[in-house]
Amino acid sequence: MHQLKNNLIKKLALLLLLMTFGITQSQELQSEILTYSEFLGYVKKFHPRIKQANLKLSEGEAGLMQARGAFDPKVEVDYDKKQFKDNEYYSVLNSSFKIPTWYGIEVKASFDNGEGIYINPENVTPNNGLTSVGITVPIGQGLWINQRMTDLRKAKLQIRLSEAELKLEAVEILYEASATYFDWLKAYNELKLYQNYLKFAETRYGGITKLIEFGDKPAIDSIEAGIVIKNRKINLLEAELKLTKAKLELSNFLWIENVPVELQETMIPDEDLQNTIGQDQPKTQIDGEANLLVNHPKLESLQRKIEILTLERKLKANSLLPKLDIGYYYLSEPSYFDNYRLEDYKIGVNFTFPIFLRKERGSLNLAKLKLQDSQLDLNLERLQLDNKMKAGRTEITALQKQIAITNTLVDDYKKMLQSEERLFSFGESSLFLINSRENSLISSQISQINLENRYLYSYANLFRIMAVLQ
Repeated sequence: MHQLKNNLIKKLALLLLLMTFGITQSQELQSEILTYSEFLGYVKKFHPRIKQANLKLSEGEAGLMQARGAFDPKVEVDYDKKQFKDNEYYSVLNSSFKIPTWYGIEVKASFDNGEGIYINPENVTPNNGLTSVGITVPIGQGLWINQRMTDLRKAKLQIRLSEAELKLEAVEILYEASATYFDWLKAYNELKLYQNYLKFAETRYGGITKLIEFGDKPAIDSIEAGIVIKNRKINLLEAELKLTKAKLELSNFLWIENVPVELQETMIPDEDLQNTIGQDQPKTQIDGEANLLVNHPKLESLQRKIEILTLERKLKANSLLPKLDIGYYYLSEPSYFDNYRLEDYKIGVNFTFPIFLRKERGSLNLAKLKLQDSQLDLNLERLQLDNKMKAGRTEITALQKQIAITNTLVDDYKKMLQSEERLFSFGESSLFLINSRENSLISSQISQINLENRYLYSYANLFRIMAVLQ
């Protein structure tokens, strides 16, 4: 009867050794999952850097309003009066209403009134004042292109440039946020792995001590099993530290309104992310599109810069022309507008032309060089983006193959460990070999986690290169 009891205890001890791969499968944390798409949703909506990027677009709109202000009609009034010892020396009123137009032409209406005993004869007007209506036309420089026309066109291009830069900034922020999420998932998977293997080691240690009590195993095996437990505890502590750091890094991207939010302890990442990360994007965006580069915000940004530099080059080229402004104004007393006198008028001619044009020619050459430099940047960036996309797709395909091989390798190591444990139960193996098999399995699973992390990074990097908002 005593022998039967001892045999039963031995079988239970061996059973403890063989249960290691089933003991923790039903002990998963029942915690709330923060999915990858939900996390990015918070970043897109609330992160301060996204809001700062939106301010650039607002700056562009303010610049456009400012440029349009150069075409606003303008009212000017200048009134001077001098009274001394009951004498009115002079009283001069000059008022005007100006309307700037697109092609540099300016329409102007004015009313002048001057009187007094010491008034400058040039300012003397009829008793009812003097009105004038006329136009100033730039014949040479400033007719087809001028500063205010250029500023308005540049402001419109600046808005499109800001929109492209806003998308690029958002893509960059989402990539950085994605990296923190992937590192959090990696740290979480490593923590779970070492938690499981610590439980395996503790279970194995319990079985070994029972077998030692009945003289079936040498006492040295308990020391070796204890060493494994200590190593697993060290690994677990290191994994906990990595997870804490990863959570803090992730919290930098978690905001609600203007308040930073700390990740809750019970929150866990989406463990199935590897299988779902590419499902939210159309397959054509991952496999390539014929017109993808045409709409790329980086190329859009460079193209808008080229168009702005082209406007500046045209304005500099226009400065080589002589400046010749001709103005004609019809003069009349207020009551004379019902009876035109074409012989009452005022004309003016303003001519300016530098002899050597060194300043103008130098400015034009600099504008041409800047434009050529930007065009070379555009061609180079287009080629680099195309090659980066091809490299990104190639990397994803290669990592998929590596992950598939690693998965089979992990399965093989599991079978080897299970086989070694069965041999140990028959007395044909040793605890050293079991630990060796387990260490190989752990190394392969760590490699599996690292490969999955690289795979997620490669997907996010491809979205970053393609400027796709995930």
